[in-house]
Amino acid sequence: MESSNLKGLCAACKGSKLLCGKSSCPILVRFYSRMKTHELIDKEDIDGSSPPSVFIGRFGYPKVLVGPMVPPVYGDTQIMDTPEMWVGRDMEEIIDFRYSLVRGTFKTDIHNVISGGKLIDITQELAMADAPADLEAKFLKRPRGGISFSEESQPFGPSAPLRKLSASSIKLDHRIEKAHYDTDLFAKEAVLGLYKSGAYVSRIQKALSAGAFGIRRRRKFVPTRWSITAVDSTISLDLIDKTKQYPLMDDFRIYFGDFLDNRWAVILLPTSWRYELIEAWYPKTVWNPFGSEVSIINSWEFYDGRRKYAEIGGCYYAARLAVNELLQKERRQAGAVILREAHPGYIMPIGVWNVREHVRETLREQPKKYITLKDAMLDISNFMDIPVSRWIQVSAVLKDHIQQRRIDDFIPNR
Repeated sequence: MESSNLKGLCAACKGSKLLCGKSSCPILVRFYSRMKTHELIDKEDIDGSSPPSVFIGRFGYPKVLVGPMVPPVYGDTQIMDTPEMWVGRDMEEIIDFRYSLVRGTFKTDIHNVISGGKLIDITQELAMADAPADLEAKFLKRPRGGISFSEESQPFGPSAPLRKLSASSIKLDHRIEKAHYDTDLFAKEAVLGLYKSGAYVSRIQKALSAGAFGIRRRRKFVPTRWSITAVDSTISLDLIDKTKQYPLMDDFRIYFGDFLDNRWAVILLPTSWRYELIEAWYPKTVWNPFGSEVSIINSWEFYDGRRKYAEIGGCYYAARLAVNELLQKERRQAGAVILREAHPGYIMPIGVWNVREHVRETLREQPKKYITLKDAMLDISNFMDIPVSRWIQVSAVLKDHIQQRRIDDFIPNR
């Protein structure tokens, strides 16, 4: 019923009245983005400079669709597949250059990464490149399909099965290349080593997805959305081990941010390590399209961590990485609670990078400091729309802290 009502609403609106409550019409955003490049990609042969970009699918695992992504333009296209460069860009701009990326595909077993072949070799080299590379892709048919969205991976445009692929001027990132040729190096150590060398997280995720490193006999393609979370999780766990060695922060802090109609409040508590991400999705947003009330979901961990995959998804690990980067910089241990309000202007999912990079950007701002949690929460009420009482009601970490303080109040000092 709700779905048919929504279709009726769209027909009545035609994108002009915004009856759905969103700040922009998602249908028109996709339509106009598609029209900008339609003539350039509506053909069986496409050549251009790959950012570089590859995508490994997950459906049919362990036999998956693998291949490069190429736009119909030459030049410096790096920004098209480098989320670290997207902070400050608006939604329409991100969709525009992501829709320009056409995905060429071929089906292979994940373990064929070792046996190679021209298509596999080029795909893997692209995943290790540090600059745009010129590609010529010949397809079995014209690319089809609209722009593809996922809360984990970045969106991309139409796709088509590859008939032939040729590449030139692929320049490898020497750090990734070194890890690639060390066939006795565990994938985890490669990930951590590349991160410490300053490689972009998105570049490490791409290389891991293409099976570029790890013990040789264990190398395999990893679906892109899995590799994104694997890298965020691996790096953040390593950082947490270091965080736990530092002295406690001595005050309460809050960092505020507002990006793509997502409001962020990062609360740091003067406690041992604990962490929680709470997301509030307003009606008419991506993951609450038919609801009449705000939908709130959270995942958390205390000092000993968690064993199960976070209910909230890959964004949990992306934000955990970002907050531990700050704690490393401060050389302090703290508890962290991240509040996110997703408002109707967030019209479509654009990937976990949105969480990682915008929490990072939020933490680059000067924090507000407080003596008590009560003072801190009062400031949150001036920035976020959801009442403080509801955040506390939902939060495992905040409730635990408040209850612990109440217990401590009854214990005399010795």
